[in-house]
Amino acid sequence: MQNPRDILTPEALAMLQTIGSSGSFAAAARVLGLVPSALTYRVRQIEDALDVLLFDRSAKQAQPTAAGQALLQEAGRLLSDVDAVANRIKRVATGWEAVLTVAADSIISRTVLMELCEAFLALKSPTRLRLRHETLLGTLNALTSGQADLALGVLWQTGLTADIQHLPLGPVEFVFAVAPHHPLAAVPEPLSEELRQQHRVVAVADSVPRGSGLSIGLLGGQDVFTVPDMQSKLEAQLRGLGAGFLPLSMALPYISTGRLVAKEVTQSQRTEETHYAWRNSRKSTPAKALQWWLVQLQSETTQLALLQPQYRV
Repeated sequence: MQNPRDILTPEALAMLQTIGSSGSFAAAARVLGLVPSALTYRVRQIEDALDVLLFDRSAKQAQPTAAGQALLQEAGRLLSDVDAVANRIKRVATGWEAVLTVAADSIISRTVLMELCEAFLALKSPTRLRLRHETLLGTLNALTSGQADLALGVLWQTGLTADIQHLPLGPVEFVFAVAPHHPLAAVPEPLSEELRQQHRVVAVADSVPRGSGLSIGLLGGQDVFTVPDMQSKLEAQLRGLGAGFLPLSMALPYISTGRLVAKEVTQSQRTEETHYAWRNSRKSTPAKALQWWLVQLQSETTQLALLQPQYRV
């Protein structure tokens, strides 16, 4: 009898996955370019080595047994581990990450972000690029949870681990704005909190997956219309579905054309300081893809452009 360690090779595990996904030995054989008898023989070798039955052959379909289903689940994990090892080795050898994931807050200009992606992809590096769109604390959470390597538009928090580095991206000034047909548009300024509380506010949902997210500009007991991102918030306020604070750079074109009305409020002017953050120890040099992005983000022109989203008026 063969040793299970010798028989459970990555090739054998991938073959079992093909059988499981194809639903029959005949279909899997066609995918793998084998004759069915050769495929059946290889499966029997694995079953003999493990001393279990992996597939129920009583019907035309290759139905995994309980043991077979368990092995298929482990096969997926083991093959992913093999890929991860290969990617880590490739990174050590070349200095390029296998994958770089960038999480961008909804306040970040998607046009400028895509221009940066275009420039990065023009390098033809071996690093695959992934984008995530997040909101409020969800942007930083994507980084701290390991789902992203770089986060743009972060509202910074203290007390984070030492492997999270950050630098200022720039301030974002907000303005309270309503549609010209909204009831608050004709009310004398400044608008008190008591008055604003009587009207629906449009709020962007925090994309942090669990726990309490961050709420900005909301008043206790106020009716809230929650939307997924800043673009949706702008659209809702243009339609008069609610009031609320918008980034000045986003609202200004609509204010200048009369599609939004800026209103002074009794509270102080709102300005949020944003950062960009990345996962990397101070004791080690970032890999090449992350290095490229960090160099681009040092440019004041790039920082300003990322925080100045342009929208069609």
